[in-house]
Amino acid sequence: MLEKNNISLRAPEPQDLDFLFQMENDQKMWHLSNTLTPFSRFDLEQFIMLSDKDIFATKQARFIIEKNDDGNKSPVGAVDLFDFEPQHKRAGLGIMVIEDERKGGVAGIAIDLITEYAFSLLGLHQLYCNIEETNEISLKLFKSKGFKMIGNKKGWNLREGKWVDEHLLQLINID
Repeated sequence: MLEKNNISLRAPEPQDLDFLFQMENDQKMWHLSNTLTPFSRFDLEQFIMLSDKDIFATKQARFIIEKNDDGNKSPVGAVDLFDFEPQHKRAGLGIMVIEDERKGGVAGIAIDLITEYAFSLLGLHQLYCNIEETNEISLKLFKSKGFKMIGNKKGWNLREGKWVDEHLLQLINID
């Protein structure tokens, strides 16, 4: 189990359907994943049912971030590895934490856990993420975890009628 303090990462389960439905259909967050239409319960149910597939087959993996408050476990977010490239030993990293849990250190612990998993168990050489320049909280978080800004994509995303730059950050495993 991927655990640290009172936070764990685990595979999605059928009981996560309502949580994922609410999180994935929060329109305020759609710009993070370039989502344009809502997800159906059926689509999310199928995703959960297929989530037991090997990352080497699907090139992606999602983990539910679960918080344990004195034995009361509840999902508080999700962390994804995507664009998994086993030949080049790299993957993209994305994270989403529900609004009520964003200032409690949950995201930082989840990044620590997924980084350890990616580097130690998958043997990856690097992780990368794409963060809009206006998302100062995420930029600060990833930089605090050792990610370095290596590129800037000018006018990359159109948000509310304005072009927004997107930064490319990278963490290289030096072991």
